[in-house]
Amino acid sequence: MYAYIKGILIESNGHSAIVEVHGIGYKIFVPADCLGKLSQPGKEVTLHTSLVIRENSQALYGFSTANDRDLFEALLNVSGIGPKIALSISGHMPAHELQAAIRHNNIQALTKIPGIGKKTAERLIIEMRDKMDAYTHHSAEEYALSVPDSQARMIADAMSALINLGYNQLAAQKALKKTIQEYPEEIDLPTLITQALKKI
Repeated sequence: MYAYIKGILIESNGHSAIVEVHGIGYKIFVPADCLGKLSQPGKEVTLHTSLVIRENSQALYGFSTANDRDLFEALLNVSGIGPKIALSISGHMPAHELQAAIRHNNIQALTKIPGIGKKTAERLIIEMRDKMDAYTHHSAEEYALSVPDSQARMIADAMSALINLGYNQLAAQKALKKTIQEYPEEIDLPTLITQALKKI
């Protein structure tokens, strides 16, 4: 129903934010990592939103990117995972780390997320194993959109390679940015990856 909400941040607390749009204040539940990225109250903010309707409640959930929102909605389809747990997963484990934990059947890593027990972790691995590639690939694509078209495809490929090697997405982004700034446009993919690895 609401793809995103763009307005003035009125306040934020440990689990939600209030965003005012044309005199209406929307209470939006946001993951922990997103809260840290929000601007100061009084500044404009954009949150990609998901409206979750239950028998006795309606609630908005907001995310920094459309990719994060789509992953949240996919998690809601896993047996035993409701909005609260899906939000906890989104706030405590980036998509590429979640993918790695699922791929390697790392139940221990998943159970470190608040609200996730062993049985839920096992269901998460079974039901999300074949779905995670779409979200980690899309993260790389979103980053590539911020650079010139001539470099976008190569940077997306390099980002995917670094994430698959186990590096944090933010660290990979910073390393790639530094490498692109230091080298000319004709840098090839292997060199880009090799030089970025030196900067992580």
